[in-house]
Amino acid sequence: MNNLRKSKSPVAHKINRTLIISFLGSSVFILMFPAVISSGKSGGNQLKAHTLTRQQTPAIHQTSDTNDMKLILYGKDLIANTSKYLGPKGSVMHISNGMNCQNCHLDAGTRPMGNNYSAVYSTYPKYRARSASKETIVKRISDCFERSLNGKKPDSSGREMKAMVAYMKWVGRGVPKGRAPKGAGMTKLAYLDRAANPNTGSMLYQEKCAVCHGVKGQGIINPDGKSFIYPPLWGASSYNDGAGLYRISTFAGFVKDNMPFGASHENPILTDEQAWDLAAFVNAQPRPHKDQAMDWMNISQKPIDFPFGPYADEFSEKQHKYGPFKPIAAVKTIK
Repeated sequence: MNNLRKSKSPVAHKINRTLIISFLGSSVFILMFPAVISSGKSGGNQLKAHTLTRQQTPAIHQTSDTNDMKLILYGKDLIANTSKYLGPKGSVMHISNGMNCQNCHLDAGTRPMGNNYSAVYSTYPKYRARSASKETIVKRISDCFERSLNGKKPDSSGREMKAMVAYMKWVGRGVPKGRAPKGAGMTKLAYLDRAANPNTGSMLYQEKCAVCHGVKGQGIINPDGKSFIYPPLWGASSYNDGAGLYRISTFAGFVKDNMPFGASHENPILTDEQAWDLAAFVNAQPRPHKDQAMDWMNISQKPIDFPFGPYADEFSEKQHKYGPFKPIAAVKTIK
């Protein structure tokens, strides 16, 4: 990196992913596209990374303010290695379950269709029906800690929260306000003509998932005992039943594009039906419970596959959890 800084003429140097990883301060952050460090006449380095659209490539500049960059990099490290800092044996505080944010937001929230952060800064604050309020990024991060990490929310004015917000702003830099670039979030799969089948999902899980996530969904923990190599999918250390992944449409879309290991949006391994059945099986397993009494105060705004009643229709709780969802959707459309 020092040699790049000494370059006197405008020149672009291709570097491999290992150097990008080193620059960003963690061994687990992998950009999905080639990156370029360019050194201009001013001598200041710029980190240029393709956006998640695959079609536009605006530069994301390394800020000249060292403190700002340190905050961004700390935020990235918190997302990638949450348990190291904030887990049960965390070095800063103990407010989460041992999973990392990037277990659900892959490659520290940068992987296309891997529940990435490209649209977070551009779309928040925004109204969310679950809380019936206009939510900030801080509120959204707090929800993730209380639900997906089954823990407690960080101090809204603390350094950790500021760092995570700064990192998400960095990831989404260049995205117009109110817009979501292609590749943002997760795939929404079409509803099946039948209910998702946990029994079929159980067989698929043992065949395709157990090698990484454990026969009993317990995950594989690092030798240091502080974090997971592969996260638990159910049980006391997994996400609770208030998390977004507890809705099987969300889980199914996530695994279709990203699981098992080696899958991508362009090259999926699972069929849609397999993804739905796997989601049904995993979310039929025991996990921590979260009080959701204050969620969805307007029950007519509940998602079709929200697994807990009451509902504004006559369909059963079981059908709202596993489907078939098309009849529910048809009634909701008529209303």
